[in-house]
Amino acid sequence: MTIEVVCQHADFWVVVKPAGESFHSEEGIGFVQRLQQAYPSTQFFPVHRLDKMTSGLLLFATNKEAARAFGQLFSEHVMEKRYIAVSKMKPKKKQGTISGGMSASRRGQWKLTNSPENFAVTQFFSFAEGGLRFFFVRPLTGKTHQIRVALKSIGAPILGDTRYAADAAERGYLHAFSLSFEWFGETFNFSKWPEEDAVFTDEVRQRYDELFLRSPVTWPKFKLPKLDA
Repeated sequence: MTIEVVCQHADFWVVVKPAGESFHSEEGIGFVQRLQQAYPSTQFFPVHRLDKMTSGLLLFATNKEAARAFGQLFSEHVMEKRYIAVSKMKPKKKQGTISGGMSASRRGQWKLTNSPENFAVTQFFSFAEGGLRFFFVRPLTGKTHQIRVALKSIGAPILGDTRYAADAAERGYLHAFSLSFEWFGETFNFSKWPEEDAVFTDEVRQRYDELFLRSPVTWPKFKLPKLDA
């Protein structure tokens, strides 16, 4: 399977992970190992990750100094990430902010709590199209299963995410759509529309473009607690 490379920079690469592939080796080989094998002359340092079910943009540093710098940017929550998600269920609210502590639960799940421990913040807008609900998601933190848990908490688990009580589907419908950051005074913006399934139709793409991409989205204001790591 060919790996789509979006950007090759001296300090980093941006590539596209397909849905259904483990980030690290699970049985045989994972995406990180496959990337390294495809480009053996480049050393890759993962600076964030995507769940197995999630497709979309991934950033890899290509040297240790860049990896440390990107780690600092992620810890300071200044990496701007946007996701696209799909649900068959109508959410309790059409847009807003979902926040709370993330606590490990049973069978590999996580749950939201009222505790400030492992605090997560997820913001979203949504619209209906073709009997489905589409979400444009902005995570302000980067916790395990954060978006999956957040959407389940408002009654709209992501289609295909059976771990969180959604209907089974040919894939988990969560896609890392865009990534923006500043790197030594230069601003980088990357985006990748999901192309792996008929759910992401031209009509859906047009709605996204009209609602979220043609003009800046005004996200709700939210100040992260100082205790958040």
